[in-house]
Amino acid sequence: MAIRTQITNNSGIYFITFTCYKWLPLIQVTNAYDAVYRQFDCLKSAGHYIIGYVIMPKHIHVTVAFSNTGKSINTYMSTMKRFLAYELVKRLKQQQQTRLLSIMEEGVTAVDKKKGKLHPVFEPSFDAKPLYTDAYIVQKLEYIHKNPSSGKWQLATNPVSYPHSSAAFYYTGQQGVYQILNYRELADMNLNMLLGS
Repeated sequence: MAIRTQITNNSGIYFITFTCYKWLPLIQVTNAYDAVYRQFDCLKSAGHYIIGYVIMPKHIHVTVAFSNTGKSINTYMSTMKRFLAYELVKRLKQQQQTRLLSIMEEGVTAVDKKKGKLHPVFEPSFDAKPLYTDAYIVQKLEYIHKNPSSGKWQLATNPVSYPHSSAAFYYTGQQGVYQILNYRELADMNLNMLLGS
């Protein structure tokens, strides 16, 4: 899966966003929240830490503390998007979501068709911002936690009531649907690899 954003570091804390193709509500339609959590598990099992997230109907925001495992962050994100794409297409086919599948099929470029690609599930790149300070981490966490209850979304009455988010943990101290690590604990863990040392 193509990723245009190139991250030169193999470690650090990053705020990452990727969106479904044409902002289609593919995650919601397929109820693929569990598939996203499985990909978070893959990141954890590779030695990384999920410190905040929100899974929206059309996009995902996740803040990850990447350890230096020798593998690039781009590789991890490409793998995550690829496995999620397979799962979403499989579920769309099972649900006979022919209209959505047709929209996606129309978006396959001639070059991608030659490579055997049938459906663009996500936009080709992702957004990644390095978070060097606690203040910047807090700013991004507040942004993602307010996402479901703000503006056009209105998926919840307040950040804590949206289940597919780490907001409940940061607001109440209780782990939500998916267990994360509080970003404040990173400093106590002596994670020199997160700083690229």
